[in-house]
Amino acid sequence: MLVTEGMQALSNADRARVIEAVQTFSAFTGDNDPHGEHDFGAIDLPGVERVFWKIDYYDPSFEFGSEDPADPKITRRVLTIMLASEY
Repeated sequence: MLVTEGMQALSNADRARVIEAVQTFSAFTGDNDPHGEHDFGAIDLPGVERVFWKIDYYDPSFEFGSEDPADPKITRRVLTIMLASEY
């Protein structure tokens, strides 16, 4: 998991709320997930700037994209959580 500077600047309580919201995110629709991959989300929590999260799929050396993201033997997943303003 990669947490950006903006996320690290949040209070421990707000950061925990964001991480829990990412873990439980299920608001996927045809508009925000047109390919059904469930690898991106935007979260709005009271008192916290809008947050984006994204899962990227890398080769085992984290150098290039995975040739087959569905194959865990050749894929390393990285979850990035960031404030929308950091995008």
